[in-house]
Amino acid sequence: MRLLTSPLRRMLSGLLNCCEREGGRPSKCCSLNPHHLLPRQNFSAKPTAAELVRYWHGVFEANRIPEAQESSEYIISYVLGAKTIHSLSASSLSNPLTSEQQQQVQWLSMKRLQRMPVQYVLGEWDFRELTLKMRPPVFIPRPETEDLVSLVLQKSQRSGSPAVNAGHRCPTAIPHPVILEIGCGSGAIALSLLNKLPQSRVIAVDKEEAAVNLTCENAQRLQLQDRIRILHYDACSGSWEQLLPWGPVDTIVSNPPYVFHEDMAHLAEEILSYEDLDALDGGNDGMRVIKKILALAPFILKDLGVFLEVDPRHPEMVENWLQSHPELSLSISATHKDFCGKPRFLHIQKHKAGDSSNKKDFACPSVHLP
Repeated sequence: MRLLTSPLRRMLSGLLNCCEREGGRPSKCCSLNPHHLLPRQNFSAKPTAAELVRYWHGVFEANRIPEAQESSEYIISYVLGAKTIHSLSASSLSNPLTSEQQQQVQWLSMKRLQRMPVQYVLGEWDFRELTLKMRPPVFIPRPETEDLVSLVLQKSQRSGSPAVNAGHRCPTAIPHPVILEIGCGSGAIALSLLNKLPQSRVIAVDKEEAAVNLTCENAQRLQLQDRIRILHYDACSGSWEQLLPWGPVDTIVSNPPYVFHEDMAHLAEEILSYEDLDALDGGNDGMRVIKKILALAPFILKDLGVFLEVDPRHPEMVENWLQSHPELSLSISATHKDFCGKPRFLHIQKHKAGDSSNKKDFACPSVHLP
């Protein structure tokens, strides 16, 4: 049986004491027992990438680490300078790793054994076409949020803002759209929109300084800092006037905290141990921040509306809340499903005096942004 070497044991002991330094919560994440860490594994003194993937897969499975195979593949791929194991050539998989590469694999794998999310372990993650820096406790963007960005892009590029043509509403492109993102986290949504809408400008806000700093860092790395204003702002208590450096905004987009408070305890250990729980906890009804965003919208919003990612239980709840607040003049214009078929995204728009749901809009040709 191949047991932990002395350097590995020392590394593990150090990790058990440094969990808090890495952004985790020791009471939750430091439960690893070094005495039964490794199952029986045999590989050469100079292991290849393929051997190390199999080895750490076994270690992760023995310690009940979720997505054991994927975790081992991502770590070894990252150390070898690749995104995925499948992008490595056959020779890269069969060549021995250097001692420095082996040490890096060990160090990163030990972090994963502490239930640190892979995104934090690697320190970066891809969102759409962008590679973003990641670090705890800033919220990790989820795959479904890419669909929220796609929805905003679709409406921004194809629908545009309502313009008046002979008394009829007609889509026309907005030349320099201003987008407000509330709760920017790592900057995934804001920077993806800037990347795809070259004429746009974004105001990105978050109440956590760590998130503001990480969005700034990612914007600079992607050379998008000239078109984004990043503010330390709490949507639940801040003054809306500071959100208007460029005047009223065309679009508000947010992946707000929407987890029902009673569901928080059932989240994965990786989330509870490392991520900012305030970025997830939406209060008793999951709508604490959603309500604040909708109450804010009429004061700062011009045209395209509000785009929200929500819990599948929220569309009906949001509609009922808006109907009980007619002074906001907002209504859900569309509900979109995620890739699992669950209602996940809301498009909410202002309705104007004289608008009627049975009025047929004048047909105008689509106008696309350059």
